[in-house]
Amino acid sequence: MSESSLALPALIESEEQLDDVLTEPTPGLVESLSGLDGDIIILGVAGKMGPTLARLARRALDQAGSTSRVIGVARFSEPGIREQLERRGIETLAGDLLEPEVLAGLPDAPNVLYLAGRKFGSTGQEELTWAMNTCLPARVAERYRKSRLVALSTGNVYPLTLVGGPGPDESHPLGPVGEYAQSCLGRERVLQYFSGHYKTPVVLVRLNYAVDLRYGVLVDVARKVHDGEPVSLAMGYANVIWQGDANTAILRSLSYAASPPFILNLTGTETLSIRQVAEQLGWLLGRKPLFEGQEEPTALLSNARRYKELLGPPRVSTELLMRWVAHWVSTGGRLLNKPTHFEARDGRF
Repeated sequence: MSESSLALPALIESEEQLDDVLTEPTPGLVESLSGLDGDIIILGVAGKMGPTLARLARRALDQAGSTSRVIGVARFSEPGIREQLERRGIETLAGDLLEPEVLAGLPDAPNVLYLAGRKFGSTGQEELTWAMNTCLPARVAERYRKSRLVALSTGNVYPLTLVGGPGPDESHPLGPVGEYAQSCLGRERVLQYFSGHYKTPVVLVRLNYAVDLRYGVLVDVARKVHDGEPVSLAMGYANVIWQGDANTAILRSLSYAASPPFILNLTGTETLSIRQVAEQLGWLLGRKPLFEGQEEPTALLSNARRYKELLGPPRVSTELLMRWVAHWVSTGGRLLNKPTHFEARDGRF
């Protein structure tokens, strides 16, 4: 069975269906994890991507006939997430990873997915952002120096680039704008150092922007169009990817871990015009979009050619994703109320 032959629904009607679609393993993922040795531990499992990533890993391992454990670690400050994970066969451990005794007490695992980090609320609490995004990765790299490590980074480490070009690939000079992006580059540099020092195989995944129907760039735009609020064109272009495709790629990237680290831009293969996205969503929603500002000649973009060649293309097209988003927003589907702030050009989040 090919990756693209798995059936995708025309619309998504409930959170149960949404999570089922997000966590459906592809044949490629099942094959990748069938050859994986040992358990998978996910640090920062309770964030926006972690719960579906953990469930996707569990389902793929089950289909591969593997008895490897999936272990999720987080503070679990939001009620219900821990219980949901445990019902799906994911083992959970609660604790603040910034506390040394918590990290030291975690079980060994040959496969580590590092999702912990801080973005929103960075402005005004820069010291916590730097602690989470640079100090903690160093401690994790020490603790799991004998493991295989996949760490989420961000396309924000790249500078704004011309819209008409191909976008930065993994070899492009870095130029993070603002302290959040600078701290993310700090995370990468720390992990690069420890990868070289201990010969730890690492993957750095530069993600731009995952879309779940409960949050994401397309959801931000759809909500504004639906509610009659103006859509900012300050950042007039963006790359996005369905969260299910992103999670699949994160898990499959374990097989590419290397020292020095393997770097992967993870996003969709199209550069989307926010104006055109708003107009298409407006057509689907029966609303005329309002706009504020004008497009600039540069934007935060990434070139996803390596991802497409190795693991892609994404299963979920932009056209289908917009239909899903418009239906979800118009029918009152639950939102996380965590805007991406993709329109920010000064790196302040």
